[in-house]
Amino acid sequence: MKSEQRLSRDLVPSLADAMVHFLSVDDFTKEQMNSLFELADDLKSGKATTSLKHGASLALLFEKASTRTRVSFEVAMAQLGGSSIYIDTRTSQMSRGESLSDTAKVLSSYVDFIAARLYKHNDLIEIANNSSVPVINALTDLEHPCQALSDLYTVRSIKKKIKNTRIAFVGDIAANTANSLMLSGAKLGAEMVLIGPKGYLPNPKYLTKAREYSGVEVSTSLEDGLADVDVIYTDTFVSMGQEADAEKRKKMFLPYQVNQKALDYAKDDAVVMHCLPAHRGEEISAEVLDGPRSIVWEQAKNKMLLEKAIILRLSEESS
Repeated sequence: MKSEQRLSRDLVPSLADAMVHFLSVDDFTKEQMNSLFELADDLKSGKATTSLKHGASLALLFEKASTRTRVSFEVAMAQLGGSSIYIDTRTSQMSRGESLSDTAKVLSSYVDFIAARLYKHNDLIEIANNSSVPVINALTDLEHPCQALSDLYTVRSIKKKIKNTRIAFVGDIAANTANSLMLSGAKLGAEMVLIGPKGYLPNPKYLTKAREYSGVEVSTSLEDGLADVDVIYTDTFVSMGQEADAEKRKKMFLPYQVNQKALDYAKDDAVVMHCLPAHRGEEISAEVLDGPRSIVWEQAKNKMLLEKAIILRLSEESS
């Protein structure tokens, strides 16, 4: 993971190299991502019975609410023979002013892994810089890397490949999930398409980095952008922390709702993905989300599988 320049280090160059973390999808090479997918296959089929060392523990340090990420990590650790402890920052000493660096130093003296779900990516970097154990990005304002890898694993499972698969992200193309999916998909050779409102552009740092690996198109037209697409992906129009602009954002993105008309623009065998929670009637229609071309529930199920693989690989790298 330290053989080439990584985006996490581009964002904050002071990130320590002494410990292996998973802060960005760019922390894994293409080969390492494919290895993760193979390990996930083996875990799914029962061929791999790998477990963590006795007594291994994971701290879930969360500023943001969570259902799938929290539960999937907790169950993943339990199934690997370890344990987890959930820490809501609002009820921790962080709420009384304890620094991120002090929190990281203390937590990493107790546990074997830290999964942090934070508002600011720079805060995640600070935790990683002060942790003596691997830190996993469980979501920040810039990335949602565990989600992206489980999504691409799902694409690989359904479409039997990722390379040359055409994946369109529709709606908020500057969101954290869009950043991670675009970058990891491009690195694995997918043809990425970002479709959103005129004047609303993806994060330029992530777009530039993704284009180093593969072509990435940006479009304002659903009809043009979804032509020949294999996978249609969408996410909420209003992410956590954006509630004050909810009505404005819903109005701006509503023309990009993934509904039956949008589905008709894509290939006949195109599938639909959503990282959840979904808001039927906003970013996606009920008939599509609950329809025969939706693979959303398989996508959600695979999240725990990939988190297991990530934890196991980080355990190997840091031992």
